[in-house]
Amino acid sequence: MRTIGFVFVVAVLAVSAGCESPTTDASEQITALRHEKMELQHRLEETQSRYERAQRQIEVLSGLDADVRLENLYDLQQVKVTKYTNVYDKDKDGTHETLIVYLQPVDAEDDLVKASGTVDVELWDLDKPNGRAMLGRWHVAPAELKEMWFATIVTTNYRLTFDVSAIIDTYKRPLTVRVTFTDYLSGRVFKEQRVIKPRR
Repeated sequence: MRTIGFVFVVAVLAVSAGCESPTTDASEQITALRHEKMELQHRLEETQSRYERAQRQIEVLSGLDADVRLENLYDLQQVKVTKYTNVYDKDKDGTHETLIVYLQPVDAEDDLVKASGTVDVELWDLDKPNGRAMLGRWHVAPAELKEMWFATIVTTNYRLTFDVSAIIDTYKRPLTVRVTFTDYLSGRVFKEQRVIKPRR
């Protein structure tokens, strides 16, 4: 009888343990679903907020004339490569390792404009044979360009800096810097170049 009683107790405990597992799983699932619901609610609120901001922007833009919405917001006419563009020995070790390109986007009145866009820069040594003349090429995206706006007491411009230590052995003869600026507002493409010479 004792053996039968013991077996009965073990069976009851096993059944009890089996009954607790689904309850625990269900509780965990409910908690997980609540978290998921909160996350989805948060995402929905963010989406709604972005949608409302976009709607306000559309309302403002729709109230403007078509010609105002585009290039007439600013009339970009040229992107100048200024005279300060050159290859510099920044650490004063005798090696010219840094190409600095100074750009000035200007409008019809020759006023500076902080125009947004992409910039492609090429450095050429036109004395080298065909196929080897282009020493380097770089692309600057709008987000990067925005951080390169540089103002001093003397002037204001975009200041683009590139490491050329691996492509220039000695800087003793003129090089050519070519710049292509694609204006994101109007879609216009501006090309400019400047011959740079070693500074004495």
